[in-house]
Amino acid sequence: RPRAPAILLLLALLQLYLGGSKINCATLPDNNTDVLWLPTFRHGISSDPSGWFSSWNSSANHCLWRVVVLEHFGLNLAGQISSSIGNLTFLRTVNQSTNGFSGRLPPMNHLQKLEVLDLSVNRLHDSISDAIINCSSLREIDLNTNFLVGEIPPKVGLLSNLSLLRLCWNNLTGIIPPILGNITSIQRLGLAYNNLTGRIPNEFGKLTNVWRLNLGGNRLLVGFPWFLFNLSKSLQILGLESNMLNNTLPPTIGNDLPNLQELYLNSNMFEGQIPASLGNATWLQTLELGNNNFTGEITSSLGKLSKLHLLYLGFNNLEAIESQIWEFFSALTNCTSLEALSLYENQLHGAIPNMIGNFSRSLTKLYLGRNNLLGKLPPSIGNLGSLFSLVLEDNNLTGTIAQWIGKLTQLQILSLQANSFIGTLPSSLGQLTQLTYLDLGNNKLGGPIPPALGNLKQLSLLDLGQNNLEGNIPIQVGSLTSLYKLDLSSNNLTSKIY
Repeated sequence: RPRAPAILLLLALLQLYLGGSKINCATLPDNNTDVLWLPTFRHGISSDPSGWFSSWNSSANHCLWRVVVLEHFGLNLAGQISSSIGNLTFLRTVNQSTNGFSGRLPPMNHLQKLEVLDLSVNRLHDSISDAIINCSSLREIDLNTNFLVGEIPPKVGLLSNLSLLRLCWNNLTGIIPPILGNITSIQRLGLAYNNLTGRIPNEFGKLTNVWRLNLGGNRLLVGFPWFLFNLSKSLQILGLESNMLNNTLPPTIGNDLPNLQELYLNSNMFEGQIPASLGNATWLQTLELGNNNFTGEITSSLGKLSKLHLLYLGFNNLEAIESQIWEFFSALTNCTSLEALSLYENQLHGAIPNMIGNFSRSLTKLYLGRNNLLGKLPPSIGNLGSLFSLVLEDNNLTGTIAQWIGKLTQLQILSLQANSFIGTLPSSLGQLTQLTYLDLGNNKLGGPIPPALGNLKQLSLLDLGQNNLEGNIPIQVGSLTSLYKLDLSSNNLTSKIY
């Protein structure tokens, strides 16, 4: 009997669902080969909490079907993936992701029809065999979050139909094969968080369809790869973080990559000024430049990024005298979608102006610690009612902690330690019932501990040490049963903790 065309086989799919499982089979009445494989696959499973495979037996009417889709994702399966999978020559999709499979990758020698291979989030510890190129129809390979070792086989670059290749979060070594630049159909390429070395291949400048490129968390060298400017029309997400890239950023980076939505360059060795052209990449939502060696003023052009959600510039050497820093701050009030701002550990000077209260009402994280800020906290900070992290530690801030602090009812983290705050602790702190972390240590605070702190039932850390607090320790402090750290040292307190 002549073989049915592939399109007809796909139209005749039988789908069997249970939880995150699916077997798609194509009608093939005269062939019963695949039924012999089913128990073999099941015998490789050492743990099946949902009991899905208990329904697999030779009496089930699988013998008249060809398996073309095999999906058992998120079922907490354990054991090994049977090598018999390599005999299912009609397979088009294999998705065994988010389980606990260990051992080797299944053989790929005979799966010429395979289009999607997803074995991500397992415990596989094999190397990637050259045999994968026999799967010449592959469109997607996702092996991220395993324990794969060895080098990336250069022959992967011969899979010309790939639109997705994700090998992130493994233990792969060696260089990035330049031949990967020949996969001009690729749209998502992820090699992040391995142990890859060397340069980013110049050949990547040919990947003009890629919109997501993740190469972070390796040991890649040299400066910013200028040839990525060839991807200006497609590139939306670029991750080069946690590498060994150095030198200055191209001054035209924002002009040459105008469609960027997320840019991760943090934890490298970049230096010089932050290019003003980044303000022209108006689609940017995430900009992470922290933990580098950037210097000079912070460009006010970032205030043009109206879609910006996250701006992380911490752990640099960015400098500002009072007039400069607040010009930058004023510009950022135009970023009406801003949710997180970090300028932690830089060289910023001056007093925080009242305009900080004009920041986005969606701001949830504000990190200004370890700078040279001074003066009193402006009461307008109380306008930022969505804050759940406020970190101003290790500055030269003075004055009192006023009652406005009680307006920040969403706060989970409040760190004002190592400043020069004076006065008493406001009772309004007791309104911050979501707090898990409260550090007011190493200041000049005086007076009693307010009993209202007993309202903070979720506190895991309370540090009031190295102040001038006095009087009895309120009995309410003893009711904070979630505490794992309590520091009341170097004060003038009396009585026991009850």
